[in-house]
Amino acid sequence: MPPLAPLIDAHVHLDTYKEHETQALLGSLKDAGVAAVIGVSMDLVSSQANLRLAQAWPGQVYPAFGFHPEQPLPADREIDALFGWMAEHADDMVAVGEVGLPYYSRLEAAKAGLPWDNGPYEALLERFVRFARDHDKPIVLHAVYEDADIACDLLEKHGVSRAHFHWFKGSADIVRRMADSGYYVSFSPDIAYEAEIQELARRYPASQVMTETDGPWPFEGPFAGQMTHPRMTAEVASVWSSLRDVPLPKARALLHANACRFYGLPR
Repeated sequence: MPPLAPLIDAHVHLDTYKEHETQALLGSLKDAGVAAVIGVSMDLVSSQANLRLAQAWPGQVYPAFGFHPEQPLPADREIDALFGWMAEHADDMVAVGEVGLPYYSRLEAAKAGLPWDNGPYEALLERFVRFARDHDKPIVLHAVYEDADIACDLLEKHGVSRAHFHWFKGSADIVRRMADSGYYVSFSPDIAYEAEIQELARRYPASQVMTETDGPWPFEGPFAGQMTHPRMTAEVASVWSSLRDVPLPKARALLHANACRFYGLPR
């Protein structure tokens, strides 16, 4: 078998691990066959932490700055501070992210019979889309099921074509829309045991897919009880190669090249 290409963890929350875990994780990337990670952010403090990690681990950590939508919205002045800081550090970021819409929070509110206003979240996402357009950055999206339609509407409205829908789930119609638009998706370790994710992997264009972990989010199946580590992208690649009947060396080379192309990383 020819040498296996390294992989990219295209979506990981480095700053939410314990500090000693983060350092150990990053120190073990090369031995784990991982070339680099995209460190996505939760808010301004998280973005600043990921910038520091990128500066401490050049060539291994590439930061994305944004605000994760599955949390209460901050005050307007805090949002303005985030965008101001992002503009100052636009050259340090490889993408806007993680941003999107609060599908799971909205679902929980509905189950609890609580009122919900999605408007402010949609307005914030549109502001991030405009930022991505204005600064010529890819955008990393948390937008699943019907929220993906809203995200696609905003991307099309503002002419943003470089979009990465991480850990995506949705209808066949929205999958076709995303694929036809050239948007990317990434697969996490649950591709090993989730039928819905396996079906998406079988049909999404091979030139528009990547590997991720979304660590430190924990996984089940063969990963139960383990700390989520970028090395798990190896199993993601292996399962994807089997689902698509692509030899593993070719599959890994393709997944690596896709991530490098999307994020503008050196190969």
